[in-house]
Amino acid sequence: MKYTRELEIVKKAAIEASKVITEYAERTSFTVELKGKNDLITDADVASENKIIKIITEAFPEDAILAEESSQKTELPQGRVWIIDPIDGTTNFAHGFPAYCVSIALWEQKSPKVALVLEVARQELFTAVEGEGAYLNGTSIHVSENKDPSASLIGTGFPYRDLHLVDDYLKLFKRLMEKTHGVRRPGTAAWDLCNVACGRFEGFYEYGLSAWDVAAGSLIIKEAGGIVTDWKDESDWLFGKRIIAGNRAVHSFLKNEISECFNEADVKNEKISE
Repeated sequence: MKYTRELEIVKKAAIEASKVITEYAERTSFTVELKGKNDLITDADVASENKIIKIITEAFPEDAILAEESSQKTELPQGRVWIIDPIDGTTNFAHGFPAYCVSIALWEQKSPKVALVLEVARQELFTAVEGEGAYLNGTSIHVSENKDPSASLIGTGFPYRDLHLVDDYLKLFKRLMEKTHGVRRPGTAAWDLCNVACGRFEGFYEYGLSAWDVAAGSLIIKEAGGIVTDWKDESDWLFGKRIIAGNRAVHSFLKNEISECFNEADVKNEKISE
């Protein structure tokens, strides 16, 4: 395995961050602040991120860091960069509602190489290394083989900052309610993507996402045999804010449904703002 040490270090970082998050969850109170509209940050986010960065930088001091709370960027450097979400699902965490995750990915030369998502409440550890498959707690996983959208369960996330497309979003939501087994919104994109990877969801879509939301989960899906694109069926999903993921059949179904509900400018990201 080419990235053996990287995977070992990222597991260590996630486990230690999970301990920090659990300690905060067991407290009677912690600080919750707003970064923006409906965008929360807690003491646990900061403490978890500090723990992860410390462990990674001690092991790989030359690597770059892109982390939600401390070192945001809008593009990747050419070398190695760790993309970190210390708590994906902070609103869930702040309200004592599972699920919430630690998400960490190593990208090298603008391509994902190592990925980890740890769902803290259930202690579900999803991992992947490029070319070596995807795993849940050490057991190999694969996307669902169900090709029938009408028998599929779909994951999504509700827009919470940029609401100008909400009417189109609700139109799509209604169509999917009518055409599938149902639509679920757990509130953490990293875990949503992992639920696609292990076959719980046949597909997933969302807009308004950030790089740290999708950098790890998307590699896990790909290594589990799935497909990840933006809404144009292209590769601008890391910073492009819109994502479709799933097995091949349901991915195609979701792409077509999105094109029916959102106009071309929205699909091309011309109207979606920060």
